[in-house]
Amino acid sequence: QVQLVESGGGLVQPEGSLRLSCAASGSLFSLNPMGWYRQAPGRSRELVATISTGITNYADSVKGRFTISRTKNTVYLQMNSLKPEDTAVYYCNAWAAGTSIVYWGQGTQVTVSS
Repeated sequence: QVQLVESGGGLVQPEGSLRLSCAASGSLFSLNPMGWYRQAPGRSRELVATISTGITNYADSVKGRFTISRTKNTVYLQMNSLKPEDTAVYYCNAWAAGTSIVYWGQGTQVTVSS
């Protein structure tokens, strides 16, 4: 079993920055891809960014502002120029490589407000 633990969320003013981290622990094996999703109140969960063997993919709404990166079993999301519409619970996920098994973290709240 794999556990994903997110950290780094909080309250930030518009145009501010935050860095989210997601650390994987437990029965580790190859986790690929890893990614970030978010869910705002009243909306469905949506993809923010993924990283797969070094190849990154971003939602159009965050391109040029967010950067996903990874070191071994930790994935990061650097968020710059934050907007109020970025307010959501951010979830980390990871796939067991070559399988249909996906793991999710518990989520971390990001609130962008003045």
